[in-house]
Amino acid sequence: MRDVSLWRSLLGVEKAVIERIVFDEDEELLVAHVRPVSRERGRCGVCRRRSPGYDTGPGRRRWRTLDLGTIRAVLEADSPRVRCPAHSVVVAAVPWARHDAGHTRAFDDQVAWLATQASKTTVTTLMRVAWRTVGSIIGRVWADVDAAADRFDGLRRIGIDEISYKKGHKYLMVVVDHDRRRLVWAAPGRNSATVGEFFDILGEDRCALVTHVSADGADFIDTIVAARCPNAVRVADPFHIVTWATDALDEVRREAWNDAREQARAEPRRGRGRPRADAPPRPAGDRARQLKGARYALWKNPEDLTDNQQAKLAWIARTDPRLYRAYLLKEGLRMVFALPHDAAADALQRWLSWARRCRIPAFVKLAERVTKHRDRILAAIEHGLSNALIESTNTKIRLIARMAFGFHSPDSLIALAMLSLGGHRPTLPGRN
Repeated sequence: MRDVSLWRSLLGVEKAVIERIVFDEDEELLVAHVRPVSRERGRCGVCRRRSPGYDTGPGRRRWRTLDLGTIRAVLEADSPRVRCPAHSVVVAAVPWARHDAGHTRAFDDQVAWLATQASKTTVTTLMRVAWRTVGSIIGRVWADVDAAADRFDGLRRIGIDEISYKKGHKYLMVVVDHDRRRLVWAAPGRNSATVGEFFDILGEDRCALVTHVSADGADFIDTIVAARCPNAVRVADPFHIVTWATDALDEVRREAWNDAREQARAEPRRGRGRPRADAPPRPAGDRARQLKGARYALWKNPEDLTDNQQAKLAWIARTDPRLYRAYLLKEGLRMVFALPHDAAADALQRWLSWARRCRIPAFVKLAERVTKHRDRILAAIEHGLSNALIESTNTKIRLIARMAFGFHSPDSLIALAMLSLGGHRPTLPGRN
């Protein structure tokens, strides 16, 4: 292999002429003087269209490339400007780096791959760059990936949800593709305008092709989906519906606990130490203590209960019929989602009738809410759709947000999430 070919492979540059290699012993820096091959010169840095020269620009500049062992390496070349018919006067493109970047493509790709695989400290220490620089690199790499592939092509069944990514009520709206099981879009915000941005990007023709939309029952999502995707079946997420029932059950449990505490205050107090054998019982105080520890026995599915929790549930059935009735209502609604569609429709109607006359305000209110979303609940059962994929995606985004802590804006976080979860993970340079 010729020396020039060897250096081109080591430095990861293509379509370039290597003029000379200089090693700066003071800075322990290897400097490769390069220039683009003739067919790559005089191109617009934005669109890469051939354009007439404008001036010599700021002169020679450097691009950081991958280290050679423990030695830092840079490429140095002229940076003339051209006059592009579409983008006016811009710096000419170079084949080894993206436009307006201070690093080579190989360097950017390796940093982006590391950011999706490793911690912040690992990336910054290994690549010897600042964390804010990593955010800029991720944005550039994702922009290239997004321009090369149409991530909205073939979008038919989608899920929409929001996730908190930062203190101070900072939210991202997230959209996933149920069929390809990947993240397709995210943006800061938590309102109908934010969801509208997604449908604006999707376009009217593609909106008409969307067949199913799953969401958590938020009214602003339903409103914008009904307006922009008239042909889509709107699906209520079963997990959120059961969560509503669990919240109603917990409200009843807190009421029972507070009533027991009030009764316990009216009972005569015992002195300190072990109670006497002839001391009067304190049933209300004992009941308050038992109810305080009953939360998980009421929340968990019956098949997952421990022996102690089963005993606790049996005690509730004996001592508090109202709370136990609330528990049965929660379980009844959960079991609706385990039935086939035809049986589920009948079971849901019977559950609604029971909840309306149960004389428990929390569940009477829940029945009104479930009635409002009845068609979407049955659609979820019929089509087998839920927000499980988007909840899994949100969990991964939370982990990415912890890794991305320190980015100046949510744009870098979104780019990192899209690279990690959008089906277009970067690969290491030189690997197939």
